Amino acid sequence: MGIKWRRWASPAALLALALSTATGCESTPAPGPKPTAARSTPVARVCAEPGSGPAEAPAGAVTVDPAVTGDLAAKTRNSPPNTTFWLRPGRHRLEADRYAQVVPKKGDVYLGAPGAVLDGRRTNQYAFGGTAPDVSIRYLTVQGFVAPRDEGVVNHDSADGWSIEHTTIRNNSGAGLMAGARQRIRADCLRDNGQYGVNAYKATGRISGLVLEGNEIVGNNTDDWERRRPGCGCTGGVKFWAVDGADVRGNWVHDNRGTGLWADTDNNDFLIEDNVLEANDGAALIYETSYNAIIRRNTIRRNNWVEGRRYADRGDSFPFATVYLSESGGEPRVRARTDEIGIYGNLLENNWSGITLWENADRFCNSPANTSSGDCTLLVKKADRCAQPAIADAPLYADCRWKTQRVDIHDNRFVLDKSVVDCTVKCDRMAVLANYGTYPDWSPYQGDRVAEAITLKQHNRWHDNVYVGPWRFVAHDPSRILDPGQWQAVPYRQDAGSTFRAQDGG
Repeated sequence: MGIKWRRWASPAALLALALSTATGCESTPAPGPKPTAARSTPVARVCAEPGSGPAEAPAGAVTVDPAVTGDLAAKTRNSPPNTTFWLRPGRHRLEADRYAQVVPKKGDVYLGAPGAVLDGRRTNQYAFGGTAPDVSIRYLTVQGFVAPRDEGVVNHDSADGWSIEHTTIRNNSGAGLMAGARQRIRADCLRDNGQYGVNAYKATGRISGLVLEGNEIVGNNTDDWERRRPGCGCTGGVKFWAVDGADVRGNWVHDNRGTGLWADTDNNDFLIEDNVLEANDGAALIYETSYNAIIRRNTIRRNNWVEGRRYADRGDSFPFATVYLSESGGEPRVRARTDEIGIYGNLLENNWSGITLWENADRFCNSPANTSSGDCTLLVKKADRCAQPAIADAPLYADCRWKTQRVDIHDNRFVLDKSVVDCTVKCDRMAVLANYGTYPDWSPYQGDRVAEAITLKQHNRWHDNVYVGPWRFVAHDPSRILDPGQWQAVPYRQDAGSTFRAQDGG
């Protein structure tokens, strides 16, 4: 399912486009009021300052003894639903079987005393599994489990209504945590897991009502899956799949190998606000083949230095950005709290480039170039409808594509000091573009019609932003590199009301 930055059937056609060598930037202040600078967001230092659980067992709770191997799983089996379990201080272990795990019943609550650790000893694959809803886990450390790739240690089966709070999930293989509908992930430390901190994926049905709030998500993808499976798109801090309604607020997402937050394939109705996204090797945020989001008041700094530089050193002309929207936009026909993608009130400081809006002309429902495993847009139920001759006409011509449209980027502050980023070229881009459509031979999107649409016809606009540093702008395709004056002029007419200060620094 996962894909990385961009996919097309014939990359040679795009890479053959010449990259302009112009790197200078003259100050061209635009008329209109200066936008208010984005404020800096507080940091959720959960891993260094974890919450402390109850030192004594609550009334009516079942006490779990760390000296008895498998005590937690056995007492869970032998207790009725809605039981509260209190784990004494110490290292709790499951039986020495790879599939040994705790299988909660509906409404069970697990509370860790100060110093309570559930340790998989690099033997057990899963800590908590099963399909029981409304389970709570609080004040517990979960470590040392070895879930396979794309699977998770806590809530392995993506059951609904779970609440995981004040919990540390660290040093596991696979994902530290899976997610189901109505899941609450609050004030947790999700660190140094082999693949993801959170994999918000449900094998059947969509996830709705997901909340991630006040977590520290750091150092994940220790197994470096992109190196082991190039192009898998299966790495980073958090990955979201087909989530319909998510609030992602107040998290500190940093120093992950790969992307910080990645919403991939038919996600909708996201509120991403008041987060600190910093020092991730790849993009801070990817929103891909998805719909309708509010991205506001985030502090985004020092991201994409590793991956952006890697591609630049290879001579790749694509504008790899720290906020990357790929075939994603606002769609009024898909119900959400907004009908656009609004990106506003954010501070982006010393990242490898800024925001890229991208569409792959060859990626659509039923195309062999669609790497999302046969998925189709939320507007077309059956992918095989997207075929000739019907796809060449309305409504399928529009509805068979995930479109980057109705993106409104305003009142942000973009700061770039190349001496901090340690770059000379290709780290200073803001972009809206597509590739030249070539594939398959029956595609109605061949040529530059998608590039023309995303650039000029799909209501994508920048306005009322503040730019500090030598910013350049890419429009239509990678060969069109513009200075601020060209970006603001006909035919692009972008960044009305914005201000530009060309020198490096903040």
